[in-house]
Amino acid sequence: MSRKLTAAVWALLLLLTVSLSGCGGNAADAPDSASSEEGGALQAETLPGVPEPYVILDPTVMPEDGVRDGVTYVPYDGVVEHLFFHPVVAYPELAFDGDGQENGIDDFMVTAGEFQKILLSVYQRGYILVDIGDVWREDKNDAGEAVMVRNTLYIPEGKKPLIFSYDDTNYYPYMLENGFTYKLVLGEDGKVWSSGLDPQGNEVVSRDLDAIPILDRFVEEHPDFSPFGAKACLSLTGYQGILGYRTQTDTKSWTEEQEANRQKEVEAVKPIVAELKRTGWTFGSHTWGHIHLGGSSMGKIRSDTERWLEEVGSIVGPTKILFYPHGERPDGDDWKQTGETFRYLQGKGFRVFCSVGVESFSCIKKDICAVICDRLHPDGTTLRSKYVDKRYGRFYDVREIIDLDARPQREVGWQ
Repeated sequence: MSRKLTAAVWALLLLLTVSLSGCGGNAADAPDSASSEEGGALQAETLPGVPEPYVILDPTVMPEDGVRDGVTYVPYDGVVEHLFFHPVVAYPELAFDGDGQENGIDDFMVTAGEFQKILLSVYQRGYILVDIGDVWREDKNDAGEAVMVRNTLYIPEGKKPLIFSYDDTNYYPYMLENGFTYKLVLGEDGKVWSSGLDPQGNEVVSRDLDAIPILDRFVEEHPDFSPFGAKACLSLTGYQGILGYRTQTDTKSWTEEQEANRQKEVEAVKPIVAELKRTGWTFGSHTWGHIHLGGSSMGKIRSDTERWLEEVGSIVGPTKILFYPHGERPDGDDWKQTGETFRYLQGKGFRVFCSVGVESFSCIKKDICAVICDRLHPDGTTLRSKYVDKRYGRFYDVREIIDLDARPQREVGWQ
């Protein structure tokens, strides 16, 4: 089924759900964030209104006569850049408070404000979003063997394609007390918002504090940033649930009451997943337990993969995208050899395998139907790096991005 048709099906299902449960209010004029202390918070259980139509297009198909909406499209076979982010810091004063988590958050995260600046910069520099699932496709070679093939993308003239992915969009418990949002919810407008607590302990439901609704809003305001409707691929583990909902099981102890609570969480997150998929978001595996694919036994890798498919894949649907935890390649070096771990994961349906590197590198495997690729990582380590201009200068000027006032007072390598 095509992504466009899939989006239409999800939209129909969501509309049916709304119709059956009674149409909720319309928050089109609501503020972009609200605090329960002020009596204006949007509650997670609020019934969504009818969502606005959302169109997802196929970038591998040239528009008729090469023009759509007055914009000329041209073939593109160059590098497709790929940036990935961890959850963004909503409240730096909670994240950077001198506790044991401070340096790790400083190393691997950006703040909501920094993320918004990065979005504006890549947009102004001519990048447009494409979905990772549209860059390659599975095909047959002359011998009838399954192979991966790089697609020609047809993009607006003068633009450059860019993939976004977000790792660990699970809202782990350690994040909840360190300045991150708590979960995703549907607002009265039917759109995805984030919910969490501010430093004073007040509930805040917002579209300005989390990377997912921030990108949604940015595309609403700059639709030419996503001419095909693509957003980002969400890289999910499963050991502490997904999207802020505790959908996981526990092998040490499990009761009927625990399972009943888990099923409530599963049902609660399904409308969130449906709305994300309808509006251009896709999903990938980050393994269930965020395990080391280079050092774990095959038994552990098999059980972890099956658990991800059962607990996460059953909710978000099938995916061909696997994001390596810790950026760790299986079998030592997956682009020079194809070992037992890689073959197993490929056999479970994964076709695009993503690590982390210093460039948007990709390689189509010759001996198996798969693609491996690296992603760049805007975060504290690279924002402070002396190599930031060389490796990230085409995306942004770090001096305009990094918030040194909010971050811990640690050295930067650039001048």
